[in-house]
Amino acid sequence: MIEREITIKNRAGLHTRPAASLVKLAAKFKSDFFIDKDGFEINAKSIIGVMTLAADQGSKLLLRFSGEDEEEACKAILELFESGFGEP
Repeated sequence: MIEREITIKNRAGLHTRPAASLVKLAAKFKSDFFIDKDGFEINAKSIIGVMTLAADQGSKLLLRFSGEDEEEACKAILELFESGFGEP
């Protein structure tokens, strides 16, 4: 299992478009992917789950990956968060 803590960078936070981008990317991997925000954990392959986080700019999230391609999943998803989902 891999765990990484990240901070939301983009101004609008994890709203609908970035949440959809995250779920779409996560679905490409076989590994399980969960996000924990303030003790509330969701399946990050679920758009409803990701949206319930209500993660604003500056929110700290703990990402958990577990499975056969966890390293690749972690790398790709961290890059997506680091890019600010292509937003300012």
